[in-house]
Amino acid sequence: MLSIRKLSKTYTGASQRHVLQDLDLELGAGEYVAIMGESGIGKSTLLNLIAGLDTPDSGSISIAGTELSALDDYARTLRRRRDIGFVFQAFHLLPRLSVAQNIALPLYLLGVAREAAAERAHAMLERLRLADRAADLPRTLSSGQMQRVAIGRALIHRPRLVLADEPTGNLDPENAALVLDLLKRELAATNAAALLVTHSHAAAATTQRALALTASGLQPARV
Repeated sequence: MLSIRKLSKTYTGASQRHVLQDLDLELGAGEYVAIMGESGIGKSTLLNLIAGLDTPDSGSISIAGTELSALDDYARTLRRRRDIGFVFQAFHLLPRLSVAQNIALPLYLLGVAREAAAERAHAMLERLRLADRAADLPRTLSSGQMQRVAIGRALIHRPRLVLADEPTGNLDPENAALVLDLLKRELAATNAAALLVTHSHAAAATTQRALALTASGLQPARV
């Protein structure tokens, strides 16, 4: 599902900073992998490169057999909409849309009819245990509930690849455990591949394997 070969990224400014160097990674369909590492080591940069939001200096990224470098900006945007789901630490829900509309947003962008999108959003809300909050605005939800909505939005269009960047960073341990369990169950139901970037050993322990991102690349991590 995801193949990364010799990926490198350097930022230039007052001084050069090598974020990623000759990084290799393989991720199969249905595989759920955690990536851990120090702050600033390049974990979020790696997700941005995979999503096509940034471009590497060298190396290749292939998603479901398609090499990202072969796509123009518009094609990369379509690839993100169809095949990738995002879960962020800060939720990024749209404040003027209802909970149901936030979840259905990827379907609207893909041109799914409003009635069909609403039906799929309702089914997702049932699984999220938030059906009674469908018409509410995000500001009325707790942090844990907002993250559950964010997971629903990331998975509603049945992406092939899910990228989760510190999804439990703003949650207390009880809500973090609930969100991680929900994410794991939804990934299993759709057979999506997923990368979970996290500082939390408890979060990493819910995945199938954990890797540590270091200056020398990815190494197996103990959790």
